[in-house]
Amino acid sequence: MYPPGSISTTVSFPQARKWARRAFDAFKFDRAMRRFIADPQAAVRTGSSVLPDLIDGWGNSGWSALDEYLRVGVEQVLQADGAVVECGTGLSTLLFGAVAQQRGVEYWALEHLPEWSEKLSQQLVRYGVSVRVSTRPLRSYVGFDWYDPPLHEMPPQFSLVICDGPPSRTVGGRYGLVPVMRSRLKPGCIILLDDAEREHERAVARLWQSELPATAEYLDGAKPLIRLKVGP
Repeated sequence: MYPPGSISTTVSFPQARKWARRAFDAFKFDRAMRRFIADPQAAVRTGSSVLPDLIDGWGNSGWSALDEYLRVGVEQVLQADGAVVECGTGLSTLLFGAVAQQRGVEYWALEHLPEWSEKLSQQLVRYGVSVRVSTRPLRSYVGFDWYDPPLHEMPPQFSLVICDGPPSRTVGGRYGLVPVMRSRLKPGCIILLDDAEREHERAVARLWQSELPATAEYLDGAKPLIRLKVGP
């Protein structure tokens, strides 16, 4: 029995275990992130533990990008010859933004959920990564909903688009990228479209192919992607 008015400081075993797990995940993430920043190319090589440790430590395993997706994204940012824009934010934004910064490439990210932007911003500051994050509610266009990018602030052309948003339940899904951003996609621009196992994403890619026009390549794997290249 505790004396009247006293507060028990007893911590249950499940609580202690949960706190210890969080502390370990934070330590593992920090260690992996510093290894990634030191050498992104080594971090994405087969057999490296960096990407799995980052995914585990990010704390969003149900939605966080798989290492296969992150690996392809890092490789594309390493090859980008101009500004990059990402649709949707997460661990990928932190990693790809770090690579872009090392290469002197401007990196933008579009997000509609303030809570996601807040989590990302904390990590960007912690690791000194410069990303221009635009957080605005999704906007209704004619026939679809999509992000509301600050076009007047953005670069005149992008060389790479990483498309992992908005959510599939959004009216039109990810289709809005091309009608809204077409004039900003330079010839040869690469569009990396996630979730290619879904028929809706494949249908969107076919529409983009005809409207841009563009060529498309299906990248099979545990997390399939579609890689489009904008024509002249």
